[in-house]
Amino acid sequence: MASPSATVRSGPPAGRPAGTRRNTELALLVLAVLISVFGYIEVGVNLDGVPPSDASSYGAALGVLALLAHAVVRLRARYADPLLLPIAVLLNGIGLVVIYRLDRATPRSAAAPAQLLWSTFGVALFIAVVLLLRDHRILQRYAYVGALAALVLLVLPILFPPVYGSRIWITLGPLSFQPGEFAKVLLAIFFAAYLAVHRDALALTGRRVLWFRLPLGRVLGPVLLIWAAFVGVLVLETDLGTSLLFFGLFVVMLYVATARSGWIAIGVLLAAVGALGVGLLSPHVHGRVTDWLDPLHSIAAGQGPNQIAQSLFAFAWGGMLGTGLGLGGSILIGFAAKSDFILATIGEELGLVGLVSVFLLYALLISRGFRTGIALRDPFGRLLAIGLAAIVGLQVFVVAGGVLDLIPLTGMTLPFIAQGGSSVVTNWIIVALLVRMSDLARRPLPAVEA
Repeated sequence: MASPSATVRSGPPAGRPAGTRRNTELALLVLAVLISVFGYIEVGVNLDGVPPSDASSYGAALGVLALLAHAVVRLRARYADPLLLPIAVLLNGIGLVVIYRLDRATPRSAAAPAQLLWSTFGVALFIAVVLLLRDHRILQRYAYVGALAALVLLVLPILFPPVYGSRIWITLGPLSFQPGEFAKVLLAIFFAAYLAVHRDALALTGRRVLWFRLPLGRVLGPVLLIWAAFVGVLVLETDLGTSLLFFGLFVVMLYVATARSGWIAIGVLLAAVGALGVGLLSPHVHGRVTDWLDPLHSIAAGQGPNQIAQSLFAFAWGGMLGTGLGLGGSILIGFAAKSDFILATIGEELGLVGLVSVFLLYALLISRGFRTGIALRDPFGRLLAIGLAAIVGLQVFVVAGGVLDLIPLTGMTLPFIAQGGSSVVTNWIIVALLVRMSDLARRPLPAVEA
């Protein structure tokens, strides 16, 4: 029998590792950098017969960024999930390689150096978040301020000219960015904070209508009003993709907070009604719906293949193992080849094997985010981690579904891979928040006196 002064460690719960796993993270980071450098060299060898002269510089730049991020995690979040950072580095590295390959097909374009610069800024913000944010629960205090700031960010692009049919860009001289990318993180924080406080009222109170129990208006009203304001602004900007993302995020977090599957059914129904209405009223969206229903109609009309048709041709031409980096023809897709249609280049030049590998990396990143949320004990952290992981999952689904002609094209960016400074920066912030929360979730419980 233990004496009263004996110290007993509670230890991590079942399934939670006791070690820090930082050496595992370091080994995976080295592997991620080597894979990216190998891809960079393959592009040069396939196009020029020799490796690119700046391959060592590229590898050094990516390696330094990875090591700096790892050092900060080792110092300030030593129990963090060891897979989050390596997956982010590998996806970012793959994106830089594919953008560089597409740059070679468009000599007057140099998107890869700009993307590397934005990636550096994203890693810098990752480091800042891990260093400065000691406890994610601090964010709960600023949820309403963040929601207001997010709404302002979404309204600002209305004042600027549309780009490719959508008002989602702010352009200041040579610099342009999408404020909606930052708004999605702020909105996730607001939803997590509000639902964490009112989850019991949402789940246990209200009036039953048919098979559903609808919560009281005073409980659901504020969050529904905020969501409607966001989606309304996005509809005015003709940004169907971000509207779908915000709506999906709202439904997922509401379901997680209440554990009532009826919200999924209601969400799917409302999304279908909304998509039908926008498709009928907006010529821009209607054209994308037409391309989705019949991607080869432009060929039959003698106008040549449209973007969706070119994308499907690229996937078909890639086969199982692909043509090899630099040896495809996906640049024929046109102006969107480096944004959402960058997935077609991966499918053509890396084949089905490469495409599935990229999807598995996303699935692993999302699952680790969900696992972090499940392991956290505070409701706000649980909802925020799951919401942030859901943002990545929904964005991948929307982009991949559009490019593969499973759903109408929406024009979003593929996380970490597609060209887009604001997108890659925001995704690094998401990973930083997940790293910080996973550190708390995996940290061994302190010793207790028996």
